[in-house]
Amino acid sequence: MTTTTPRAPGAIGTDAGGPSTEWAQHGGGTDPVPELVRLLDELSVAGGPFSGAELAGLDAQEAFPARACRALDAFGLPRYYVPAEHGGALDDFSTVLRLLRAVSRVDLTVAAAHGKTYLGAISTWIADDPDRAARLGRRIGEGAVVSCALTERHHGSDLLAGEVTARQADGGAGWLITGEKWLINNITRADLVTVLARTSPAGGPRGFSLFLVDKSRLAPGALTPLPRVPTYGIRGADISGMEFHDALVPSDALVGEVGHGVEIILKALHITRTGCAAMSLGAGDHALDLAARFAASATTDAGTPLSELPYVRRELGAAVAGLLLAEATGLVAARAVHALTGEMSVVSAVAKAYVPAQVDDLVARLLHTLGPYGLLDADGHGSFAKLERDHRIIGIFDGSSLVNRNALVDQFPRLSRGYRNGRLDEQGLAEATDPEVSLRPFRPQALRLLSDTGASVVAGLPAAVDRVRDLVATEAASERLAALAGRLRQATDGLHQEMAAVRFAPRAVPGHAFELAERYELCFAAAAALHLWLHHPGRVDEAWLRGCLVTVLTELGEPVTETEREDLDTLADALLSAHPGTVPSLIDSLEGRTP
Repeated sequence: MTTTTPRAPGAIGTDAGGPSTEWAQHGGGTDPVPELVRLLDELSVAGGPFSGAELAGLDAQEAFPARACRALDAFGLPRYYVPAEHGGALDDFSTVLRLLRAVSRVDLTVAAAHGKTYLGAISTWIADDPDRAARLGRRIGEGAVVSCALTERHHGSDLLAGEVTARQADGGAGWLITGEKWLINNITRADLVTVLARTSPAGGPRGFSLFLVDKSRLAPGALTPLPRVPTYGIRGADISGMEFHDALVPSDALVGEVGHGVEIILKALHITRTGCAAMSLGAGDHALDLAARFAASATTDAGTPLSELPYVRRELGAAVAGLLLAEATGLVAARAVHALTGEMSVVSAVAKAYVPAQVDDLVARLLHTLGPYGLLDADGHGSFAKLERDHRIIGIFDGSSLVNRNALVDQFPRLSRGYRNGRLDEQGLAEATDPEVSLRPFRPQALRLLSDTGASVVAGLPAAVDRVRDLVATEAASERLAALAGRLRQATDGLHQEMAAVRFAPRAVPGHAFELAERYELCFAAAAALHLWLHHPGRVDEAWLRGCLVTVLTELGEPVTETEREDLDTLADALLSAHPGTVPSLIDSLEGRTP
């Protein structure tokens, strides 16, 4: 897929117009991703808002990428943050994944700054109030930026410890919000902010409510912005806080019902984590592209191109396999929003814990392999160093890896029982893992805090392995692939037995359970890749799938032969032989495009 370096100059303006002028430009069922990729290429030329020099300069100054965000507004990207039924163009969450991935491929700071509206508005989309959702959709269409204020200075991810309060004003004239929200993205630039506040002094799961605060409607002095927080990565992002002083908001600012704030937010996080996966995938694309360009052009002191060194090729191949596994996980997660909605408590936790961690590992692998040769300044703008810094924060957004793995551990009994009984949604699984199948409409009311069916992606693994065996009989798959898939199934069987044996008191999760959760993520990623391949076995090179399975088995601690590892060299060949500015992509291959 196209990455950051422009291939042709362009002359698209970046300051004229806005979301409202382009609101209907990219609709009608057409795919907006290729057009956005083309635009980003054109705006990456010297002097453009996405040029390497400009983005590096903004990073050095810790300045907000305003020009780049205006260009995305003019393109109409906010349209895809609003569901079609509320006046936007969002009818397929995998499209949002691909759009945010395309922006992240160029710059994570821009993606985090602009994509926050998608994250900030999602609670309103799932709260089941069409009138309020339509009003918010219109505001976003007019250019409004939306943020989401959940965390507080002294409580981190513990939402139930929040101290910001909301009490009803005298005479029922609205709500008075008091307290401080902190470490919030886009909070000073946002026009509207979704705020989680304690509405019952006792707190608890039903003690909090959500409010969509329109800052322009607050009385003077009701809100004090807090100083911007310097960050290690995404230095230009607007991350700070704000303090409410008995800020009066109207009754219609309430999102959903009183006392349902935590439930709505937890369900919203099942969706927003797919956006985080998209940003990680874009960063992985960028890292691999920079590494491939550098390996192909640099030489050792003896004059040997780095790309010809066997250990470099092997490491590049392993990095490609890691990104393909992350991509399979992210794509299936995005489609599962529609197809396996009731399982999103599991799917989103896997995607948010696994994909950013996998890309962090990919970046570290490339730094270790090529760093001594100057990879940190591979393009003259220090892009790799910036990317490495920027991506570290993605793992913290919308719940850290620890928080998401804890969510998986809490569902170990359901997951192990569902796997043992072969319980799965076959139709939903087929829809989630075949990009050529049209997705059913997203039904927010189908979201659950806990999955009743476990995880169909993993529960469907035994049948998928049997299908591989059937393909071997018709010579549509190799014995090597069948052997790898069989060992994956054995490892997954054993893992679920270990998961079923975990016992712990509330809030006392044993340390080894988190290691089991990491292994579960690996099995999920491998199963997702296998399901995707099985829908179109002749379209995606089997060596790519074998490389993914070799990577997962290795990380699970299973023995892998040197002959099996040679598939990683095949992945390196695909990366190094690709057109400049592209990296191997499952999505491209499944859609019949040459990466």
